[in-house]
Amino acid sequence: MSSGFALPTIEMVAPAVHFPPPPPPLDAQALPHTGMLHLHDAAGHASGHLTDAAGQLTDAAGHAAHQAADAALQVLGSLSGVLLAGRAALLGTRLLAAGAVRAAEEQRCLEQRQRIAATAAEQWEAAAFAAVRVNARRHALLARVARAQALGGPPGPPPHPDVPPPLTPAGARLAGLRGELARAEQALHRAERAQAAWEQRRLAAQCRLDEDHDDDWQLALRESRAHALRRFSAERTADAEAGRLPRPAAGRPAPGPSDVREARRTGARILGELDPYADPEAAGLAAQAVRDAVRRASEDPRRARIHLTEARKFVRDANRQARETREAQERAAAQYDFLVYETPEGAEDLAPAPDAVALLRRTLDEGVPLGPAERELVERRVTERVHALESLYVQQRCADAVAELTRRFGGRAGVGRGAGQEVRLDWTPPDWDPGHWLRATLLDGRLSVATMYRGGPGERTPEQRALDDERCAEARARFTELERITEALGLDVEFTVEHTQGALPGVLGEDALVLDELMGEAEELADTYRDVIPQPVRQRHADGDNRRPG
Repeated sequence: MSSGFALPTIEMVAPAVHFPPPPPPLDAQALPHTGMLHLHDAAGHASGHLTDAAGQLTDAAGHAAHQAADAALQVLGSLSGVLLAGRAALLGTRLLAAGAVRAAEEQRCLEQRQRIAATAAEQWEAAAFAAVRVNARRHALLARVARAQALGGPPGPPPHPDVPPPLTPAGARLAGLRGELARAEQALHRAERAQAAWEQRRLAAQCRLDEDHDDDWQLALRESRAHALRRFSAERTADAEAGRLPRPAAGRPAPGPSDVREARRTGARILGELDPYADPEAAGLAAQAVRDAVRRASEDPRRARIHLTEARKFVRDANRQARETREAQERAAAQYDFLVYETPEGAEDLAPAPDAVALLRRTLDEGVPLGPAERELVERRVTERVHALESLYVQQRCADAVAELTRRFGGRAGVGRGAGQEVRLDWTPPDWDPGHWLRATLLDGRLSVATMYRGGPGERTPEQRALDDERCAEARARFTELERITEALGLDVEFTVEHTQGALPGVLGEDALVLDELMGEAEELADTYRDVIPQPVRQRHADGDNRRPG
């Protein structure tokens, strides 16, 4: 017998992959047609998974378009979309901003009709990450406004943010999503600036000196606040966040003020450097240090300089804390949106995470940061859901690969469920019928492929064993074909082949859906792209280990 096993890993998330319905139950009697459901729609789903024939490409065509330069033909699938959102939820905001920068650059390339070197999958990843970033910023901003409204006090209620609804990449085309991203970024930028201006006015109420009638102080403070607001707006662009360098301190310590007026002007410049989202308590400490400096300026310039140095430190620490809090809020929003996602109707539900969702909801509603143990729990729940989605994605791609084998070489293919969570993919090459077929099983992240014969265990005649050996020898070539197809579909699957005697007994089609050969539009579109598909280059290691580092 020739059998092989591999540990499939996702090289790149293909755009047009949708959630599959649950595999058929183990009890064949629970299925119509005694466990066999034939799919005849030529525009139907290649691997037996439901698809809208009017709006979606079949997998063979989707695979070809994935490799082609024209990514605009693709529609982001429900499974691809949520998997990209989950991967984004595990990233920091700076990496998400880098995705937004890439998406904007690719959009400019499209507008200039330049050839795009990136694959469709890379372009979709950048756009999906940018959408997660926009949605997280939007969610965090609305939560901050709600908290400010609940607190009340001067300078009156915060402005109502005029922001568009959340972006929903799944089901969108790339060009349309990019246009939505650009509009949402502009609207969000305006809303964040308006909120920052309101937050600054609230800080200014706490940063007054005891002598509010000082015109020089008021003028210096307004100028510093305007400069800080301009800097805040500039730093909230994706380009600035993706390539952000550590900001310098709020200024080099100057010589001690010679009089009260100079102390006021210096203090105004320091307080004007406050991040608009700075914590009011930290702002109060900085303002108090400036007041102390003004009181000491005339009689003890050295002591006034010490107070101003303290004020600079308070401002520097408050600004760092404000940036970290803003990033933490936006990351919490991205994680919350991912964990409350519900799968489409007809697909298997994802395991809920009520403990992590409650923590993230508290963080957004109350502004309470997560503790170390709470952050660890949230990260664990997000990672668990991402792994579950990756498992579904690998199952879907492997089923697509078996369907593609059928399309290229003929025969019949089916997908079913064995005991537990085992997924079975059966393919009967056209000249193997009726006695033999190949069975691929997926369980706990391991893909195994074996040569099967129809029947139960027992002694085989010499003629049967000879045919078993012939089919096993042919199976080794099929492993190579399966590797090539799965790699083109974005999976890293490299089989370790085992050579033993004979084939395994089994029942073909048990607990399975039968997949018809792809026809019609799917084949025509795949043929259209066949000549422009680059041939994959497999990397090998000199030590004989064929597996690429994952």
